[in-house]
Amino acid sequence: MQIRKKIALPLLALALLLSSCSGEQRPRLSMFIGVDISGSFVNGKYFDDSLKFLATYIFSHLNGLGELEKPNVLFVGSIGGASADEPKTFYPIQTFEGKTVEEIEALLHKIFPKDALNPYTDFNAFFQQVALTVKNKNLVLKPVSVVMVSDGIPDIKKNGKTDFRSLNVSPLERLSRNVTLRLLYTSAVVGMQWQTEVPRKRIKVWTQDDKVMETWKDPDIFEADSSLQEQPTYFAWVQDNVDFGVRARRVD
Repeated sequence: MQIRKKIALPLLALALLLSSCSGEQRPRLSMFIGVDISGSFVNGKYFDDSLKFLATYIFSHLNGLGELEKPNVLFVGSIGGASADEPKTFYPIQTFEGKTVEEIEALLHKIFPKDALNPYTDFNAFFQQVALTVKNKNLVLKPVSVVMVSDGIPDIKKNGKTDFRSLNVSPLERLSRNVTLRLLYTSAVVGMQWQTEVPRKRIKVWTQDDKVMETWKDPDIFEADSSLQEQPTYFAWVQDNVDFGVRARRVD
């Protein structure tokens, strides 16, 4: 018995050493993508562009292109529904793995058809479902990135004005010390409201204007004649404008 232990321990140490030296680490990032399917966004100028961008973004992350972080898990779902607090389907990572950018884009259009509009843009229900999924999948304490394509305008009003303080990110606060909300395709004014008005303790919020987002496919950023693997300028643009490592800011 003692001989077996003496042999097993060095072998275990060697295996751990080889694993650390190989540089291969299991992905830790939990990524959630929410798509606004309310009429104001779907019928707006940027819906089709947002799905095209998401297809490229998802493919790039899943394959670790351009040094983008590969997610451990990926879920894609809609923000809002036919009624308030309505849970929506979260499509898992296997739905998108092994597909081309074009196939992912076609799938996104199938999942989020323009003729299936929903009246509610319910961010709070979306946040609650993200939190529940993280807990059910035992992903607590791992970094979480929540990427949303939306105009960012909640349906709740107070004294006749849009109430950004009604946005409740508290279900996400207890999941990890590293949770980032990324709101894409909003306006500069709404983005500022998200950054300064949404109550939070350590949740990080990053917003990017629609006018900036639509430049991702400009010829000087994305070369149409080159493969996605050969797009260093595009990946640098994503790192600077979408996956930017913003600092946490407490808002009471």
